[in-house]
Amino acid sequence: MNETTAHAHIETAHAQAHTGQQHPIGLYFFVWGLLFVLSAASYMVDYLGIQSYPRWTLILLFMMLKAGLIVAVFMHMAWERLALVYAILLPPVLVLVFVALMVSESNYTIFTRLAFFGAAP
Repeated sequence: MNETTAHAHIETAHAQAHTGQQHPIGLYFFVWGLLFVLSAASYMVDYLGIQSYPRWTLILLFMMLKAGLIVAVFMHMAWERLALVYAILLPPVLVLVFVALMVSESNYTIFTRLAFFGAAP
């Protein structure tokens, strides 16, 4: 009897491992609604005629919020182990940091050339 119970527990654990996680459909509808609202807000920035730095700041903010929602919910990163999240999300973040460093260096280089050579590029 003990062997049969152990076998039943193994079968149950095996079946649960293959079914995956089930999240409520309401969560997905809520996130879709948020994505729709954020997209509408992004389009409103253009419709209202906001210009210059506030325009690009708002557009980038809405894009990052939408990307964060998509990654967290639809890619199931909100429910994954922290090590897996770091393995997937940390490299692109580091690439963005390196790009920011290169932009800063390029600005320094162009300003130095203009200061010492006096000619426009």
